Amino acid sequence: MLKSISKTILRRIEGRFRILYGDQAPHLVNRLFMLVGRYGVGLNGMSNGQGAQWNQTDRVLITYGDMVRRDGESPLHTLDYVVRERLHGMVNTVHILPFYPYSSDDGFSVIDYRAVDQALGNWSDIKRMGQHTRLMFDLVLNHVSRQSAWFRNYVSGIAPFSEFFIEAPEGADVSGVVRPRSLPLLSETATRAGKRHVWTTFSADQVDLNFANPDVLFEFLDILFWYIAHGARIIRLDAIAYLWKQMGTTCIHLPETHEIVKLFRDVVDMVAPYVLLLTETNVPHEENISYFGEGDEAHMVYQFSLPPLLAHALLTSNASRLTTWAASLPDLPTGQTFFNFTASHDGVGVRPLQGLLSDHEFKQLLQHVEQMGGRISYKQNSDGSESPYELNITYFDLLGEPDRPVTESQIQRFLSSQAIMLAMRGVPAIYFNSLFGARNNLQGAEGTGRHRTINREKWVADDLMARLDNPQTLEHRIFQSISRMLRVRGEHSAFHPDAPQRVPDLGPDVFAIERIPLDGTAPVTSLTNVTDHDVTLTVDKRLPALQSLGAWKDLLHHETATDKPKSIRLAPWQTVWLTRS
Repeated sequence: MLKSISKTILRRIEGRFRILYGDQAPHLVNRLFMLVGRYGVGLNGMSNGQGAQWNQTDRVLITYGDMVRRDGESPLHTLDYVVRERLHGMVNTVHILPFYPYSSDDGFSVIDYRAVDQALGNWSDIKRMGQHTRLMFDLVLNHVSRQSAWFRNYVSGIAPFSEFFIEAPEGADVSGVVRPRSLPLLSETATRAGKRHVWTTFSADQVDLNFANPDVLFEFLDILFWYIAHGARIIRLDAIAYLWKQMGTTCIHLPETHEIVKLFRDVVDMVAPYVLLLTETNVPHEENISYFGEGDEAHMVYQFSLPPLLAHALLTSNASRLTTWAASLPDLPTGQTFFNFTASHDGVGVRPLQGLLSDHEFKQLLQHVEQMGGRISYKQNSDGSESPYELNITYFDLLGEPDRPVTESQIQRFLSSQAIMLAMRGVPAIYFNSLFGARNNLQGAEGTGRHRTINREKWVADDLMARLDNPQTLEHRIFQSISRMLRVRGEHSAFHPDAPQRVPDLGPDVFAIERIPLDGTAPVTSLTNVTDHDVTLTVDKRLPALQSLGAWKDLLHHETATDKPKSIRLAPWQTVWLTRS
């Protein structure tokens, strides 16, 4: 096996091990290559680092395994039916949120990484879905459930698990540690060796793992191979920013954490170049995009600043902040792109707004969320104070109007938010509940006592299908509109993730994106009126892609014109995708 790998890659991998584990590096290189072929991964030969590719047909559905249920069949089987029967041609990848046995946090406190939760189904259900769509799995590698065999063995002092977790002395000064929660960082645990305080970044049930121990890293490399063997084509590195801990530091974005991401990238490029790594780092924008590295870390990074900035533009009728930010996005090297979304299983993170909105604008957004029945989640700061971390609200209700039922303006704002997200450079992802404009699940949040439940409503499959089939329902209208957007996006090469993006400044009333296809076909210009009044836009040198058109059409509304466009009239909250007719 070693002979089939270039010396450059071998030196690079050994260098990463040396940074992480010092003189153990040569031994760890050999240990890594003993993994090759595990579960069949890498048996067909190893690559010299040519990564996976994508195109405009890549559109991701984010969903829990039990988002839809039907009596008499496993939830994963029902989900597979819905994807095949209702979403064919709309998405080609399904992100099944953690489907492993778990003890809390709706799946993110994993008990057994290599098993499927029996309440959801089994590996055969996963395999069946993977036969007609690509799959995305979560690698929840920062922490493990307190109920896991790993932690039980730690408590009992059984090797190697006795060294799998991070202990700190009672009273240790951890005030400088950056974290996303207001719960205690250290949790007391009774072990066979006596009372210990273990590191718990997210909750007492989610115990952080000690990646300074190479045995922990290799356990997760083995799990990575297992997931690839079971159909994963995108691996989401959950909460990766907090992975490496070192007392006296912030314990976030440490160099060793980046080195581990680079190592995972080297491994997948080498044994499974069709697999993509996606980092989940809900942090300020510059910190977030640092996980691209120098082209050697994640293939994709979540576009975390997009959801709150997009909401701000549509709620304030002012696109200036969104335009400035979008125009500043860097050009990325081949093999890296953004993962665009507006909503997910989590809330809308607001740390990514740092430096992008004024304090007054930020407070206005928080006030609006509470007026719409949403919740605000907070994190603890190093000085003991708390600051907002996340908006817990469905994206549809986020764009609503306080003390009013659903209005036409709310519907149009929401549809334009999805159209903007889908037009941006990168790979788009849409959350299951956004497909039909789901409302706040206030009763569910009250029942669980967890803010995030507000956007995690589960559905009886036949009831949901009946709503989608009824032209009188909100669900039908939203689903039909988003369905068209997703299909149109997949048909036009201007939306290829690598196609250049230009964001002209057309003033506060309009947000614009020009996408230029790599194959020389016609560009597509996305224009959105973010106001409640008609806007007439003059086509001038600010919009060269539109100036170059003769006859043109709007891909979203079937409108056409035979003359070169001189001006474009946009209705309130309207988005158009204009290209050559």
